[in-house]
Amino acid sequence: MGSPLHLSLLLLLAAAHPGGGIPLGRPAEQVPGPRGSPPPPSGTPAPFWVHLSPQFVAVRPGDSVWLNCSSSCPLPQECSLRTRLQRGKTLSGPGWVSYQLLDVRAWSSDVLCFVTCAGTSHGATARITTYKSPRSVILEPPVSVGGEYTLRCHVTHVFPVGLMVVTLRRGGRVIYSESLERFTSLELANVTLTYAFRPGPRDFWQPVICHARLNLDGLVVRSSSAPVTLAWNPASKVWASSSIAVLVGILLAVGAAYLGKCLTVQSQA
Repeated sequence: MGSPLHLSLLLLLAAAHPGGGIPLGRPAEQVPGPRGSPPPPSGTPAPFWVHLSPQFVAVRPGDSVWLNCSSSCPLPQECSLRTRLQRGKTLSGPGWVSYQLLDVRAWSSDVLCFVTCAGTSHGATARITTYKSPRSVILEPPVSVGGEYTLRCHVTHVFPVGLMVVTLRRGGRVIYSESLERFTSLELANVTLTYAFRPGPRDFWQPVICHARLNLDGLVVRSSSAPVTLAWNPASKVWASSSIAVLVGILLAVGAAYLGKCLTVQSQA
């Protein structure tokens, strides 16, 4: 047995370190909390997405449209829509809200949807475009006056006129093109394009087509007329025959005068 003094020292050491086996200077391991408890907050909100669909839609003037705003936020604090268009009904479900927009007439409108989740807001954008494709595109048969041909193309009931380009093609080649940006009316309109030119020999018997193209910020709407043929005008034939006859008459008169002068000179000699 050890001495009483040695036993007393052992008892004092045991009292000073009751957890026995943990070395001095080494921190004790943390004990996990109750099973299923959430992790401590990190201070950074979880990322989430927002989607507004359809992202691009084209409607006729005066029509209505539905836009759906959805997000991956499990518990959104707020969902709002920013637009200058007239609002209609609103429907909602888990993770989504649908908005109705009434009487859309502006040719282009941006709509924004914002969702707030855990104090953070994200947004998505959609664009609504209104248009009316031409009811008809009609190219009149060419009219010839004095060797000059005039083409007239009629584009009816189209909107917006200011975003339309009218092009005349002959045999696949552009002979004239005009942008109608100067027209700012927001109503359905009829447009007539007139083009006059003097054709060359290669221009005749070629099909001519009138094309109307609406450029709607990413959406292109095309309409075309039936082809017409640039034929040699009978009136031009008569004019050409008359011109040739006059020219022949002049040449004959000049030749006769010259021949008479030669005969006179010979008789005097």
